[in-house]
Amino acid sequence: MPASNFELRRKLLQLEALYDVGRALDTLLPEPELLEELMQRAVAVLDATTGFVFSVDEKLNVQHIFTFLNEAGSPEAILSEPPIRQVLASREPMSVTVSRFLGGPGSDLLVAPMVSGETIVGVIGVGGKEARGEKAGAFVEDDLRFLASLASIGAAAVDNTRRFHRLDLMRETLEDENRSLKQRMLREYSDRLMVGDSPKMQRVIDLVARVANSQANVLIRGESGTGKEMVARLIHGNSPRKDGPFVAINCAALPETLLESELFGIERGVATGVEARPGKFELARGGTVFLDEVGDIPLTLQAKLLRVLQEREVEKLGGRRRIPIDVRILSATHRGLETMIETGEFRQDLYYRLKVVEITLPPLRERKEDIPRLVRFFLDKYGRREGLQDVRITQEALQKVMRYGFPGNVRELENLIEGALALTVDPVIDPGDLILPESAGAADVGGLAGDLPPLEELENRYIARVLAHTKGNMSAAAKILGIDRKTLYRKREDLSHLAPNGEFWDVH
Repeated sequence: MPASNFELRRKLLQLEALYDVGRALDTLLPEPELLEELMQRAVAVLDATTGFVFSVDEKLNVQHIFTFLNEAGSPEAILSEPPIRQVLASREPMSVTVSRFLGGPGSDLLVAPMVSGETIVGVIGVGGKEARGEKAGAFVEDDLRFLASLASIGAAAVDNTRRFHRLDLMRETLEDENRSLKQRMLREYSDRLMVGDSPKMQRVIDLVARVANSQANVLIRGESGTGKEMVARLIHGNSPRKDGPFVAINCAALPETLLESELFGIERGVATGVEARPGKFELARGGTVFLDEVGDIPLTLQAKLLRVLQEREVEKLGGRRRIPIDVRILSATHRGLETMIETGEFRQDLYYRLKVVEITLPPLRERKEDIPRLVRFFLDKYGRREGLQDVRITQEALQKVMRYGFPGNVRELENLIEGALALTVDPVIDPGDLILPESAGAADVGGLAGDLPPLEELENRYIARVLAHTKGNMSAAAKILGIDRKTLYRKREDLSHLAPNGEFWDVH
């Protein structure tokens, strides 16, 4: 009877130990600490005098070792011990008696593999059982089962720790890449904005630099295509909130009901099939909200936006709970808000809330001295993308660009250069590669109408450029043009009146 009581207490102790180990190892300990915890539990529960545990990688290279009352030995020495080699090969726990082990005296050993799924992550073992009860000095079968269970729990814990570590490394890598992308995007936007030495652009650059580090709301004004969102991103990227999100919304692109839910969020069940979702002000917590075309917000939403700016809280559509927000507001418009205030289309109190600082972007026609540098910037940018080397523009083509009024501002200039590089057959832009509106001549200064050749002449110029590119090879030219050689021979007769290209203009 006493023996039975002893066995029962021993089994209960082992079950309690496994339960405690399972809880203790569910805390994502660092791998060395996890192995030490396993070793201490195994020795204590099994009344062992010595013990060892080590982890391995997928190539069975020892990663971490922990021993109890034993010299750790080198990884090579541990892996060369016959019991360990056998366990690694069979993936089964074993009980064995050895004369020597890890450079010390031998004893009875229990050794168990730590297997997670199909992968061995380590080995744990104990030796030299102390005298206890009637089974003095000898391990029993239940001891081996306990060690195998402990090894299984430990393997799962090691695997979880490694997975967490890999995910943590991935997170850090993604954060680094995100920061790098933000910095690269910021440099790209910054480069585009910084291109130009005109006094008006220098004032914009100075205002951006001065306001970025503050928390003040900024109203950015300018015509379409002048780069208002670009300035907003520059301000955010150089502000204390640069690590937070930049959330932009075009207020002119959404109907009133949808705009309200996008800005403030919506609760589930407001309409059939509608699920709850956060608004832009919630999503931008710790960062910046950019309200593009803020002059197009309906009056009813202007009142709600004003309350958000005053109270720094939002209430979702269909909701009753107020949610604190932590955002900076940047807004932009091309409309005359002062006139809209006079006609009752825009709230004056909201206007002053948004316009703590105002930055006005000049249209491109008012800083034409910046055009050559902008052209050079876009030639380099899209030339690299198209794989073109030494991209240039002729003096005649540049003069054509300079005469144009660019109602679409920098965005239109960028699209013009991108399109020209897509059309040209070599890295040289000439007037025929620049596709400008047919009505441009009537509106532009300098008589651009006389610079718009008829379609037949454009076709002839293109054929001449292709022939020059192929060095007169008619077969190659016909293939590029998509016509047969007979047609090309006929069209070549019409090219005799064309003068050679003028000199090239390198824009710096």
